[in-house]
Amino acid sequence: MVPVPEEFQWIYRGVSEVFPDQPDTDDPQQNLLSRLRTGDRPLRVKLGIDPTGAEIHLGHSIPVRKLRAFQDAGHTAVLIIGDFTARIGDPTGKSEVRKQLSEAEVKANAATYLDQVRSILDFDTPGRLEIRYNSEWLSALDLSQILELFATMTVGQMLAKEGFAERYEQGNPVFLHEFFYPLMQGYDSVAVKADVELGGTDQKFNIAVGRDLQRHFGLEPQFGMLLPLLLGTDGVQKMSKSLGNYVGLQEDPLTLYSKLEKVPDPLVPQYFELLTQVPLDRLPDNPRDRQKALALDVTRQCHGEAAALQAQQDAISLVQTGGGAEAVPEFSLAAVNFPAKAFYLLGCTPLCPSSSEARRQINGGAVKLAGDRLNDPNQVFDSADVLVGKVLQVGKKKFVRLVP
Repeated sequence: MVPVPEEFQWIYRGVSEVFPDQPDTDDPQQNLLSRLRTGDRPLRVKLGIDPTGAEIHLGHSIPVRKLRAFQDAGHTAVLIIGDFTARIGDPTGKSEVRKQLSEAEVKANAATYLDQVRSILDFDTPGRLEIRYNSEWLSALDLSQILELFATMTVGQMLAKEGFAERYEQGNPVFLHEFFYPLMQGYDSVAVKADVELGGTDQKFNIAVGRDLQRHFGLEPQFGMLLPLLLGTDGVQKMSKSLGNYVGLQEDPLTLYSKLEKVPDPLVPQYFELLTQVPLDRLPDNPRDRQKALALDVTRQCHGEAAALQAQQDAISLVQTGGGAEAVPEFSLAAVNFPAKAFYLLGCTPLCPSSSEARRQINGGAVKLAGDRLNDPNQVFDSADVLVGKVLQVGKKKFVRLVP
């Protein structure tokens, strides 16, 4: 393998594969480093996110972090919100057809996505970020254009895609609209003129379709950059909300820290490589210290230095009282009448015996919600939705998790 110059080593950190990748040639269409060296403009680096759910977890964040690395190197991040493709859903790896989402469901999910990636991407430097919605071009395709897209691939090629052949052989239905998904995602690369597309290792087929479509439409084909799928906190299966082994990007600092502090030892080096910029040759020798350093670094990225340090102290307090973040008692918000002021909410919980005591605790600076200090006892919460899943805290050792 040809050594990678130090100035470009950031590209390959945590990367499973770049394709095409012919390091022994200077052809800028076959060698990404040659493209970077000889290019006369910033690269357009594409990442598509389908808003099929409302919450992004740390596994989803891995390609977003690589997108930020390209931004920091002076390139243009093209973040595509797949508001059109999400209505079909990526069939990759699925044993059955995905439930089609309504336009309203997709719109509601998409509204949360940009807020969740703000802690990672550079939204402020001019020219470093384009945010596009693929309904902009996909909803405008007419039947003749759709037929042109379908004519670029055969049924045999589609059945080579992961999951399709297995479903077909097992007699499980494969619907025609699912064949359209890789073509739509590939057409995104045509529409934004991508030079590089990022994705998980399960996205190679879709990214390769993008290369083929760019050739078909007379564009220079993009490079594909594949990143590992993060194992969940169980250390066994891919991180997934449905499996309960996930860490949400916007979970409160205490929950985030506590989950990461318990990541199984064998996974800690991979989590450092994919979720931090910490040099891998400088990790603490002691496994427990490595877990704590990982938890602190990722919590700092998501919530800031002060909140991360406080989460660490809160986690220590919980251990001293015989529990952990998963042992935080739950309080049902069904017992609260909304809209509700902060002092009333606190007074409803076991954390304070009365509303007057709740006012005193808030005014004294002793109350936190999701790691942030509550300063106004009259702050109004319009509904339970904005509170579900957050930890309410009084002092150093009294906590409740707010649940529906």
